[in-house]
Amino acid sequence: MKKIVIHSPGSYEKLKLEEVADLIPKNDEIVVETKAFGVNYADCCVRWGVYESAKKFIGWPITPGFEFSGYVKKVGPSVQKFKVGDKVFGITLFNAYATEVKVREKHLYHLPITFSFEEAAAFPAVFMTAYHALFQIIRLPENANILVHSAGGGVGSAILQLARAKNLKAVGVVGSSHKKDYVKSLGVIEVIDKSKEDLWKKAGEFCPQGYDAVLDANGPSTLRESYNQLRPTGKLIVYGAHSMLPQSKSGRMNYLKAGWGLLKMPRFNPMNLVTENKSLIGFNLSFLFERDDLVMEGMNELLGLIEQNKISAPRVTSFSMKDVARAHELIESGQSTGKIVISVALS
Repeated sequence: MKKIVIHSPGSYEKLKLEEVADLIPKNDEIVVETKAFGVNYADCCVRWGVYESAKKFIGWPITPGFEFSGYVKKVGPSVQKFKVGDKVFGITLFNAYATEVKVREKHLYHLPITFSFEEAAAFPAVFMTAYHALFQIIRLPENANILVHSAGGGVGSAILQLARAKNLKAVGVVGSSHKKDYVKSLGVIEVIDKSKEDLWKKAGEFCPQGYDAVLDANGPSTLRESYNQLRPTGKLIVYGAHSMLPQSKSGRMNYLKAGWGLLKMPRFNPMNLVTENKSLIGFNLSFLFERDDLVMEGMNELLGLIEQNKISAPRVTSFSMKDVARAHELIESGQSTGKIVISVALS
């Protein structure tokens, strides 16, 4: 089998395609011959050496990747729900950037009949992030107003689909005009193009009473004002800090920019949260692997919404394994819409 390995932190040249021994399953494990795997911004953070769960659970060397699709190639002796040849997709705590992935049976799912392999590989990480953010860590009333930053990206577009499915009213924020039409197609009530419009003025005009929730992965560039846009009982959901990290073709970590971002990061006084009746909540999906109950609940609900045609696969842009650096460069640029995947068939 082949896999992409990172031996030390750095730029795109650190993504090495290597030949290794084939995988052998034990007990309830399954080996999947992959047809595609998803690319997430977190994978770039892994490459830079700043992703906390990668440092805690794996170290160097590391193969990135949280999601994949393909055919069942081998099954362990206690596997019951899958057989060799089944079309599947699944989740894994790293190691998805490979032609074979080994996971436990409970982390594997049958491929939805309406999904291609590329679409299925693009689904779990962004939709599980969106589901956890909207429904597992907070409770929102029907017709709640939400503000979604980075609405044209993988997680942002998944949040918008789930908001539409659950009768939430979403305002989407994009950083480039070419993303507006895509975001409009996902059921938002309004789109704010912050490259041409005053973001906070428009956000206030669309929801003058304040938002029930703001979902923000930008970090110090927007967190303070996102909090100010909340109504009493509103929730600020934080799941990243992209504005602290590189947006250049160098692919290298800008430690000066990151340090400056940390200095600019707003501090929230717990007593102010109490008196203003607002909440601040943060999470990292990779640490959710310790909570099988939440993962199973979320994935089962999401699969049901697929069957009911209430949500669909994200828009997909595909690259080959030899072009994984280009995939990282695109997601770091902030110019992509939907989800980026690596198609093994193109390799």
